[in-house]
Amino acid sequence: MRKNVQNQLFFVTILFFILGILHISLALFGLICFLLPFYQYYKYKDKLWCKYYCPRAGIFNVIFGKVGLRKKLPNWIKNGKGKEIVLYYFGLNLFFAIMSTIMVSLGRINPIDHVRFLMLFEMPFALPQLFMFSAPSPLIHLGYRVYSMMLTSTIIGCVLAYLYLPRTWCMICPIQTLTTEKT
Repeated sequence: MRKNVQNQLFFVTILFFILGILHISLALFGLICFLLPFYQYYKYKDKLWCKYYCPRAGIFNVIFGKVGLRKKLPNWIKNGKGKEIVLYYFGLNLFFAIMSTIMVSLGRINPIDHVRFLMLFEMPFALPQLFMFSAPSPLIHLGYRVYSMMLTSTIIGCVLAYLYLPRTWCMICPIQTLTTEKT
């Protein structure tokens, strides 16, 4: 039954991206997907988020459950190198997001006003902002950072889901890695 819940929660991923188009500060709701898994793990000592509630896993299941190449998994995914690379990358990305938001708050740098892929590359489109309201520049900046992280991981996850299996991203996802007890 819980598996069905996850597949139905795919709309949360779509809603996240729509909220960022309405106003980038609403992308901060994406932080729930960063924090809730750790709360659940701390409280229940189980990867409930990954197993049953992750909306991104739901979108991978729904879209790529019947479509894809189903190639053999490469060694870098199976041997743990992929987990390590993705964990370091997203840790570094989160560090830069926090530090640059602090710098924006202090007035030392300008907030970013565009979506990035892999933290480095500006996407070749401007994110429309359908609602125009004032928000503090650090929230705007952090909103673009969170949106960029979610977009990057979703794109990578979709490519992996198409090439291999629907939930290949889950094998290297930083949330899954950090909520897995070492034996």
